[in-house]
Amino acid sequence: MKAVQALTLTLLLVAGASAQLLKSGKCPNPAVQPNFDASRYLGKWYGIRRLPNTFQKGQCPTANYTLKGPGVIGVLNRELLDDGTIGSAVGTAKVKDPAEPAKLEVSFSEDTPPGPYWVLSTDYDSYTLVYGCTDNGLFHKELSWILSRKPTLPKETVDQLLGILSSVGVSVDKMISSNQDESYCSAMNQ
Repeated sequence: MKAVQALTLTLLLVAGASAQLLKSGKCPNPAVQPNFDASRYLGKWYGIRRLPNTFQKGQCPTANYTLKGPGVIGVLNRELLDDGTIGSAVGTAKVKDPAEPAKLEVSFSEDTPPGPYWVLSTDYDSYTLVYGCTDNGLFHKELSWILSRKPTLPKETVDQLLGILSSVGVSVDKMISSNQDESYCSAMNQ
């Protein structure tokens, strides 16, 4: 029993140090966007809120999706770092199962396995809610983003999307708001 407690404490400390959210148990299996249409999803999205993660360090986050081929989407994520430079990550998202096109896997490196990118809800024109979860034995690691076609999103829409996440057990109180202030983010438009 002490070994399990020590392992639990170690994993929680590692999770805290890495800013990833680890939760006990297996990943939930939330419903995804029905009849997901990747062609309508393409284009630029602005990060509004997200769960903490180890790979996003800046503000003014954007994601740009382009069609690379059948079932393959090009991903360009950008953010403004504290030193004023623009950080970016280039990746590929692929539909894992054509019967569930809203469940994609995204990869940013050949050296790491792809991660889940599930579109839980989108109207394609103003908002999208993305969720990913990876099982790690006794724990699971969650990621989530609320994205918008514009740098802002009405509070009512954000609250609706937070409600969806909360209903599947996501700790929405841990979500971080992104700075999308036009003057602060001006370097992203150059």
